[in-house]
Amino acid sequence: MSWRARRFAQGRGRAPLGQGSGGPSLSLPPPSPPPSPRPPSPPPPAAAPDSLPTSTAPASCSSGPSSSSSWTGGEGLFSWVRGRQLGRGGRCVEPARETFGAMTGLYGAIQPADSVSPITRTHGAVFNLEYSPGGSVLTVACEQTEVLLFDPISSKHIKTLSTAHEDCVNNIRFLDNRLFATCSDDTTIALWDLRKLDSKVCTLHGHTSWVKNIEYDTNTRLLVTSGFDGNVIIWDTNRCTEDGCPHKKFFHTRFLMRMRLTPDCSKMLISTSSGYLLILHDLDLTKSLEVVSYPILRARRTTSNSDLASATSSGPRSSGSPGHQGDSSPMSEKHTVRATQREGGSPRNSLEVLTPEVPGERDRGNCITSLQLHPKGWAALLRCSSNTDDQEWTCVYEFQEGAPVRPISPRCSLRLTHCIEEANVGRGYIKELCFSPDGRMIASPHGYGIRLLGFDTQCSELVDCLPKEAAPLQEIRSLYSHGDVVLTTKFSPTHCQIASGCLSGRVSLYQPKF
Repeated sequence: MSWRARRFAQGRGRAPLGQGSGGPSLSLPPPSPPPSPRPPSPPPPAAAPDSLPTSTAPASCSSGPSSSSSWTGGEGLFSWVRGRQLGRGGRCVEPARETFGAMTGLYGAIQPADSVSPITRTHGAVFNLEYSPGGSVLTVACEQTEVLLFDPISSKHIKTLSTAHEDCVNNIRFLDNRLFATCSDDTTIALWDLRKLDSKVCTLHGHTSWVKNIEYDTNTRLLVTSGFDGNVIIWDTNRCTEDGCPHKKFFHTRFLMRMRLTPDCSKMLISTSSGYLLILHDLDLTKSLEVVSYPILRARRTTSNSDLASATSSGPRSSGSPGHQGDSSPMSEKHTVRATQREGGSPRNSLEVLTPEVPGERDRGNCITSLQLHPKGWAALLRCSSNTDDQEWTCVYEFQEGAPVRPISPRCSLRLTHCIEEANVGRGYIKELCFSPDGRMIASPHGYGIRLLGFDTQCSELVDCLPKEAAPLQEIRSLYSHGDVVLTTKFSPTHCQIASGCLSGRVSLYQPKF
């Protein structure tokens, strides 16, 4: 290669290394002085600016050029840079980890910043908080029929929807940056447009008891709601009018508490007050599940291989699962295997019934009061309380994908990986916890404040610190700014900010302070 070609290769190869894709910067020697009028002889390989000083290369960058000849040739340099951009070469090639290093430092400096509230506090307790997808609006679901809207950046009150519902507002869900839905104990769901808050877009009627939470499938634009009537109802927002939306009952179970969809909408999880966790696999929201149209593939404890109950659509149903009435009478495994084979393995909307293991509750029942899912769909986050309300736990369960252990097993089950005991203050109230947008931290109501919890002290990804047996969640930081029991928390999707709401109606914001 000529000297000018070598200089051109140096100029082209230097910029990507300096700018990197988020990994540690690789320092290069300064360029050689401008050429003299007479072309000098090519410099020796040891002095070539392309060579990377060994002291500046991270030890984990094993995908870098292995010899000086590959560097001096130019082609090896470009191959290495290209591989680095594609995510090859160890820890120095993953910008998300470097970004989170900065975010961890910011959350480490987080402090109570402001409290947001209208002039008159007539809204009662705060039951739910929700940011708009762009992080520009914070909505607050209140006990006394009201919905509050704030600017989380300036902490200014935007508007109060004083008659949003006729009873407690329980949950808020944004469909996009301008449309959002609210649900209430008045058994209705309301759709709102941020551009016109003087009136509702429409009101949805279909539940017969308190409506407790809302999910939304962005691919099909189907709204999914659940309530204490035990029903999960699907609403088609594609055909929404002033009179409402077409809807159908999708699923029913007794003692329903919370319902969530995984980020890819491939599974639906339902928690119950009787301690069961239901998982619908290969979810198809367009197919209505009638009373006996779904197969129960398995019902068991998350750490046990024994079947507690099994049922199928073509045979008698297991009365021990939460979707059925009566006493427990497990079915024979032989009957279930035959039915599963007839249906060609695990069908769409196949149901798995679990009784998640909860520390300290092996011999007593528990109530799953809060349910959240990891933003990448890796795990389920549960808040559980004992039936006697003397213990409360936050637990993380990893989704176990892979081949079934037995022919009747579903494609997924849960394994308890992390847990921590809570303060158990404010007995009888549901405490809503949440994951951070990247899934590395958990914000959990804890008495009169909140706790930031991590899977380890470095706030690593869950997949990087999976223990063989259940390990304690690590307390990263505790924040106290309320004078009453905190009921709900929420991370901003775009800013380093956390919001919390308490029983007396105060909403607090937490931001880094230096």
